[in-house]
Amino acid sequence: MSELPADVVEAATRLTRLARQVGDPAEAAAYRQRRDAQLADHGFTARVRTDDETLVLYPDEWLEDGTVVLERIKETDRAVERSLTASNEGTWAEIEAHNRKIVAAVDDAYGSPHTETARAFADFMGNHYLGRIDNATDAQLEEFTQEYFVRNAWPSEKQREVLETSLSYISTVSEADCPSQLSE
Repeated sequence: MSELPADVVEAATRLTRLARQVGDPAEAAAYRQRRDAQLADHGFTARVRTDDETLVLYPDEWLEDGTVVLERIKETDRAVERSLTASNEGTWAEIEAHNRKIVAAVDDAYGSPHTETARAFADFMGNHYLGRIDNATDAQLEEFTQEYFVRNAWPSEKQREVLETSLSYISTVSEADCPSQLSE
C-alpha cells in the first residue's frame, strides 16, 4: 500500500489538473513545481500517462535518470494512480451540470448573494477536485472557506457576512448528504 498521505495525493492531483487547465505556460510550470516539491518531501515523483490521462505517482527509488527500472519494483501497490479526466462522480461536464442545478436552486430559493457564493463553491469543487458541491469533504469545505473564497472568489462584503448561511443553503437544496459543516 502507498505510504503517500491521502492529502498529498489529493493535492498532487489537483495541482496537475490546474497545470493542464491554465493557458499560461509559466503558471502551469508553477503548479507542477509546487506539486513536485510536495511529492519530493515524501520521496515520490509524478508522471502523466497520456494514453489514458492518468497521473501516476512513483516512489523515487524506482527511478533512474527519470525512467522506471522494473527490477526495482517490489510492491506495485506503492504507486498511486489518479484519473485526470474523470472522477467517480462523473466527467467534468456531468459534474458541472449537476453543480449548475444546485446553484440554480440556491438562486431560485435564496437569491443574491447566496447564488454568487454557490457558484464560487461550484467552480472550486468542479475545477479543483472534479467533484460535486454536495459531496464536498470537510477538508475541501475548509480549503474553500479559508483559502479559495477569500483569494479567488472576490466576495462582496455581504457575501463574506453570510458565507456560512450560503453554504447551508447548498445543503438545503441538495438531495445528497453533505458534510456536517454544510448543514450547521
